[in-house]
Amino acid sequence: MRFLRRNADEAAESTAEETPVEVSGTPAEPGRTPGKGKPTPKRREAETRRRGPVAPPPKTQREALKRMRQSKTSKEERRAAAALRRERMMAGDDKYLLPRDRGPVKAYIRDVIDSRRNLMGLFMPLAILVFVALLVPSLVVQQYATLATSFMLLAMIVEGVILGVTVTKRVRAKFPKEKVRGLSVGWYSFIRASQLRKLRVPKPRVGPGAKID
Repeated sequence: MRFLRRNADEAAESTAEETPVEVSGTPAEPGRTPGKGKPTPKRREAETRRRGPVAPPPKTQREALKRMRQSKTSKEERRAAAALRRERMMAGDDKYLLPRDRGPVKAYIRDVIDSRRNLMGLFMPLAILVFVALLVPSLVVQQYATLATSFMLLAMIVEGVILGVTVTKRVRAKFPKEKVRGLSVGWYSFIRASQLRKLRVPKPRVGPGAKID
């Protein structure tokens, strides 16, 4: 019995020596990726850390009022800046215009279009008239409205083509060193001419009938 007990103790000691032990958090099994040691942060926590520390809540009523005033002031400043940008854009300042409206060529095209009285300026009122006519329960009214709309649209298309060709020639004569694409100039002219004068952005600098060299 003692001999068997001694053999069992020796076998347990040898097994304990052969068993790998993790040291300093490093796994003993080969090919196993060690753990991070801490849980992966959530997306909300990561965004919070990226934005920076959150201001603590106000401790007194005076501090709360002060923060409200600062927030109100910043909103008023943003509104004033937006109003200034809108004003300068309507005035035609290149710094505040959209990329499609910038440059002396586009400014010249706008002046040429704004100095003319175009039939295409009735495009939006015509669309409203057609919509109202379709609501009328009279078939005769709808037929006449459809017929008149067809003639008006045909006339607008013809006028748009003629206007695009005319403006392209004038732009090429005015800016001989600029690379002018006829399709781009024609489309820009059509869009400008089809808008009501009060809704054009930027606002017209010249009135109808003005002479543009």
